[in-house]
Amino acid sequence: MSTQINLTLKVWRQGKGETGRFETYEAKNIDTDASFLEMLDVVNDELTIKGVEPIAFEHDCREGICGCCGTLVNGKTHGSHDRTTLCQLHMRHFKDGQELVLEPFRADAFPVLKDLIVDRSGLDEIITEGGYIAVKTGNAPEAETAPIKKEFAEAAMDAAECIGCGACVAACPNGSAMLFTSAKVSQYALLPQGHPERSKRVKAMVAKMDELGFGNCSNEYECAVACPKGIDVKNIARLNREFIKANLGKS
Repeated sequence: MSTQINLTLKVWRQGKGETGRFETYEAKNIDTDASFLEMLDVVNDELTIKGVEPIAFEHDCREGICGCCGTLVNGKTHGSHDRTTLCQLHMRHFKDGQELVLEPFRADAFPVLKDLIVDRSGLDEIITEGGYIAVKTGNAPEAETAPIKKEFAEAAMDAAECIGCGACVAACPNGSAMLFTSAKVSQYALLPQGHPERSKRVKAMVAKMDELGFGNCSNEYECAVACPKGIDVKNIARLNREFIKANLGKS
């Protein structure tokens, strides 16, 4: 049975080129069956009625797929509930009268655009450098013509679950994109379709990651804890192996 709670929100407000600051708002009569984003919708409706500019936050599918809704809740990405995006986080996880601090993802490579929205286009640029495979057009080949070991197929599918939300970057003390990049490298490196470009892919994606100012991995594993899709840090080890082999001229 749903109940209603009241919350105090300390929200980071910042426009482009501005110095950010925290503003305090009251979230009243919030249904505990509501999602976190639905709670923000209620607060924004109240702010609009009062003539106050609504809180800017990014969202799209609200089904845990698009990766848009990343925000820090009390310093934790997506509220830090195991394998949960912010849009899937429900208000029943919070207590009546609780204070919540909402901030945008913090990373040098994620400049703040407005309030809780950051520019995560750097992740798209990394994918553009090599997150594809070259294929000939025409009819799809029969599945039996490219046999794949079960463990490779499953590991590739697990890596492909990455939704590019950037939580791994925000959680990493170095602002590293290694978990994200390794997932994109792994999903192709594990399958025969991705082998023709494997050397070019890993070198180009790592170079772009460094160029964009993402930090280095220091094996803190905070990225894996924050990841809403449970991407394994084993992918980082695979990326490192692929990168070494590519630079040694081996495939």
